[in-house]
Amino acid sequence: MNGSSASLQPPADAVTPVRHPDAPAPGELLGTHYEHCFGCGPGQPHGLHLEARAGEGVSLTAEFTVQPAHQGAPGLAHGGVLATALDETLGSLNWMLRTIAVTGRLETDFVRPVPVGTALYLEAEVTAVAGRKIYCTATGRIGGHDGPVAVRADALFIEVKVDHFIDHGREEEIQAAMSDPDQVRRTRAFEVNP
Repeated sequence: MNGSSASLQPPADAVTPVRHPDAPAPGELLGTHYEHCFGCGPGQPHGLHLEARAGEGVSLTAEFTVQPAHQGAPGLAHGGVLATALDETLGSLNWMLRTIAVTGRLETDFVRPVPVGTALYLEAEVTAVAGRKIYCTATGRIGGHDGPVAVRADALFIEVKVDHFIDHGREEEIQAAMSDPDQVRRTRAFEVNP
């Protein structure tokens, strides 16, 4: 994205991101990170139900279809819903690094309207890492992976410990997520929420 703020520019000592050896294989569906996540959780009737797949390196692809519940202006996706789709996609990149991180900053460009009923195809990648800071970018296209750009974003994620969620989340949801016998779901539940 051109013209992003200085806080989204990696410092000179930033390093190239490295895909974690236990990251999902390219093409593998990542699944949801939490049952009730508005971005990807199947437990949200009006959520995005965004599906992400691992890409090469530290990248992924994702898609969701804009539903009537997602509209702002009549027949068009709400800008906040599109920003949520970008945030969800960018946050899922942390699974490629196998780190827990939260959104620190998200800058979004809205390039063209996205009609209700349209599938939005997203591509995202981590561009640099500097200490606890993870720099990444995403693009959303309509009509296919080669379609016209509708939205794009640059973001900064900050690595945190699981205590961040324990200290700030609601105890009943935290306990339910931590009690999940599936280790992957248990880990992903604390992946991207601020």
